[in-house]
Amino acid sequence: MQDIQGYSTNVRGLGEPRGLKELAREHALLPLRIFLGITFIYAGIDKLTDSSFFSASGANSIGETMHAVRDSSAIPALVDLALKSPGAFGYAIALGELAVGIGTLIGLWARLAALGGALISLSLWLTVSWQIEPYYFGNDLAYLVAWLPLLLGGAASFSVDALLASRRRRIR
Repeated sequence: MQDIQGYSTNVRGLGEPRGLKELAREHALLPLRIFLGITFIYAGIDKLTDSSFFSASGANSIGETMHAVRDSSAIPALVDLALKSPGAFGYAIALGELAVGIGTLIGLWARLAALGGALISLSLWLTVSWQIEPYYFGNDLAYLVAWLPLLLGGAASFSVDALLASRRRRIR
């Protein structure tokens, strides 16, 4: 079979130096990383640029949202905790989403970023979108599940983590 930039088109992956299957496997999580990274960066920036979000009350505020979901959430105590200081909770969520998004997109401490993303998604699912029926209309559960492959697999390609690992191997 012909080579495409050094990769064999042999579907069994027996070509030289690597087959397309190995190349695809190595980069399989990259689309998910890009999607989740951009989405969480956007979500964080969206909150940080909306001054009404950090208010204790009013349209589009974190306080109003928390009051609206308090009685229907899976963990009302978590909502009560957020309601003690809605502005601080809003900033924690927004800055957490931004940090998780950047870490995921560039692949820096990718597993830690994925854990952060999973925890944010879990907390939002158990509070804000818990009451949504049927459950698959709520996106926080889908985001929670989407973080799991990145939590398990990390950022194997096109990442700061991979670059740092490569440097460590060369030093040894």
